[in-house]
Formats: sequence, structure tokens, C-alpha cells
Amino acid sequence: MVAKRKTVPLTAIVPSDAGAVLDAYVPDLANWPTTWQIEPADIAVGQRIVDLLTPFLTDLLTQSVADKTRRRHRDHLWMLGGEIIRRRHEDFDLASLPIETLLLQMIDDEGGPLIWPRITETEQKAFDTTARKLYRFLMQAQEP
Repeated sequence: MVAKRKTVPLTAIVPSDAGAVLDAYVPDLANWPTTWQIEPADIAVGQRIVDLLTPFLTDLLTQSVADKTRRRHRDHLWMLGGEIIRRRHEDFDLASLPIETLLLQMIDDEGGPLIWPRITETEQKAFDTTARKLYRFLMQAQEP
């Protein structure tokens, strides 16, 4: 007979060093800008996107959610960053916007942008959940 695994909340076992925890959660975070890159100038833009997403990623580690949920949010944030870079190349008006403004134009309380190449409706709904969660986090951070 196999014993059932007990799920222990991540917050109960994580060290106080948030940077080390984030590195374990997103070991390739520093490489995200390179994975999104279409041209060399995208690296700096990608790094700014990572800078904007990092507080949210760190906050996810403090929430009592399943590891699978955390990984799903992490993966959706990676998709969002790539979509921002892609759209900046397709629309020169978007390319002229500050990254903070562009991010807030692409997400809102209803979800995020349609991802290209197309993903399934179920995947898009899950992506929209992450986008809404990020939007609420960013709006809360702006409150005095």
C-alpha cells in the first residue's frame, strides 16, 4: 500500500531569503528576455518586463496555492512577456509606449491579450486568470 503524500504549504518550508526562493521557482528568469528576443534591442525591453513581473512572482510564493498553480501562473507570465515583445514588433504605436503602460494596456480585470500562435480556449481562459491576477496586483501596488 502506498501512503498518500502530504502537501505542505511552500511558505512553511521556504527560507527567509526571497531571492533564493524565487531562483528555485523560476530558475530561468534571467533568460526570459533572451527567449523573447526578436532583435537585440528586445533584451533591454525584456529585462524591463522581468523587472515589472518579479514582484508579482515573489508575491505568488507567499500565497497558499498548489505548486501546479504557481507553475501555471509562472508559465503564463512568460507567455505574456513574449506576447508584449511580439506585439511591439507588429505595431509601431505600441513600440513607442513605455513598457509599464503597454503592460497595463494588454491586461485588465477581464484578462489578457489573445495569444499568438493560437492556444486552445481552455488555455486562453487559464491565461486570462493569470492576467487578471497580475492586473489586480499591479492596481493594488499603485494605491496610496
